[in-house]
Amino acid sequence: MNDTPDIILPLNWEPRSYQLPAWNAWVRDETTRHLELIWNRRAGKDDVALNGTCVKAHQRVANYWHMLPLHNQVRKAIWDAVNPKTGLRRIDEAFPKEIRESTRDNDMLIRFKNGSTWQCLGSDNFQNAIGSTPAGIVYSEWSQANPSARGYLRPILTENNGWQVYITTPRGKNHAYKTYMAAKQNPNAFAQLLTVDDTKVLTPEQLVEEMAEYVGTYGQDVGEALYQQEYYCSFDAAILGAYYGSEFAQIDKQGRIRSVPHDPDYPVRTTFDLGRTDDTSIWWYQIVGGELHIIDFHTSSGKDPGYYAGQLLGKQVVINIEYDKLVVEYGDTLPEIAHRQAYKYDRLGLPHDAKAGTLAAQGKTTQEQLAKVFGWGATSPLVRNLSFDDGIKAGRLALNRAYFDDNERVMEGIEALRQYQREWDDDKKMFKDRHLHNWCSHPADAWRYLGVDWQEPRPKPEDRPMQFPVQGKFNDMLAINKKRRLGGG
Repeated sequence: MNDTPDIILPLNWEPRSYQLPAWNAWVRDETTRHLELIWNRRAGKDDVALNGTCVKAHQRVANYWHMLPLHNQVRKAIWDAVNPKTGLRRIDEAFPKEIRESTRDNDMLIRFKNGSTWQCLGSDNFQNAIGSTPAGIVYSEWSQANPSARGYLRPILTENNGWQVYITTPRGKNHAYKTYMAAKQNPNAFAQLLTVDDTKVLTPEQLVEEMAEYVGTYGQDVGEALYQQEYYCSFDAAILGAYYGSEFAQIDKQGRIRSVPHDPDYPVRTTFDLGRTDDTSIWWYQIVGGELHIIDFHTSSGKDPGYYAGQLLGKQVVINIEYDKLVVEYGDTLPEIAHRQAYKYDRLGLPHDAKAGTLAAQGKTTQEQLAKVFGWGATSPLVRNLSFDDGIKAGRLALNRAYFDDNERVMEGIEALRQYQREWDDDKKMFKDRHLHNWCSHPADAWRYLGVDWQEPRPKPEDRPMQFPVQGKFNDMLAINKKRRLGGG
């Protein structure tokens, strides 16, 4: 199984009785490539994952990842974590030093003597390690992770004939619920939900103490919900601190997530939340009979304005700067979003920072670059910069008028809005006034801008302010002004 004959893996660890079915399906039956383990807190999910990955890494030489929702979580929870029962680091127990070639602390990577590697990552920064092409990924705390990571990485695992393991406790009926239910219907997957009554990791007396501790720490409602999630794996417990919980309860009750196709008789509008190092998110919508029809959604990171112009147009777009002037080149149709070629835009809904340095290139702002493609009429004015609280109120009002198409892209955006929540203050035992910054933040910010922008009156062409290139020459300005006076724009 490995190239160190005097060590038998796993070392000094063996599965508990309730862990054996999952262990056998994954580690001993090498044909099972998808595991969904919805196990209660303290059931040893990460221990199974770490020790199982060590064995798998010596069954097949390849790269393996262990991912938590946020990169800054994984160091504390896995890489530096110490087993209080033994006083040893968890990674030293699961991956004995005798089988390692090297251990790199900076990027939390272990290279084994047989050539395999294992690395800790966050689902918010997995792009930084894409070149390592994993053959196996453990998604820890999957219910709180960015679901787009799975969509991005699944083709890589399929190409590598790799495996995926999802371990979590629930956070509402979100993407973790969907992948769990799908795995239950898949004969080639192993899916299991275990509560504390199944694992018996705590006695009845200890459970009473845990419930009292949760209620004493978080209050009755929050404490009971957390207890049900953590120990009884309830998918029905409320999402704690959710900004839009009551609004989505009404949306679900009224069936406002359904087929809402693009209507070619109405213009399409968008709202953006911009980012270069983190996500840029875009909502597409139409106003039909006073209703908001949400027809499309996109989120990605590390892209330039040309990429997002291409997302809007459904084809490749490159925006270059030549001799201080913007030049646009159009390329091939993007088959997966070719339907967007039928969208007729009258409003892009850019945020206030589109006029600043966000996604800027060589002195040209995002607004200037997108205006080169769509015209200044579509990119002006920018969305009003309201306070966060006013934006949340506007977002709630928009949800009350919204009908969402049930395509996969929009469903991803809906999931982010459902999971968007306040940050918890452990010292004050209450939710903070600010949001929890995670994968939901950018889709939710773009939605706040939509809430602010969709009822704004559109200025008539003659009322729009004059727009000139930032480095425009005097003759350029004269030409634009003359064209405008003659009715050409």
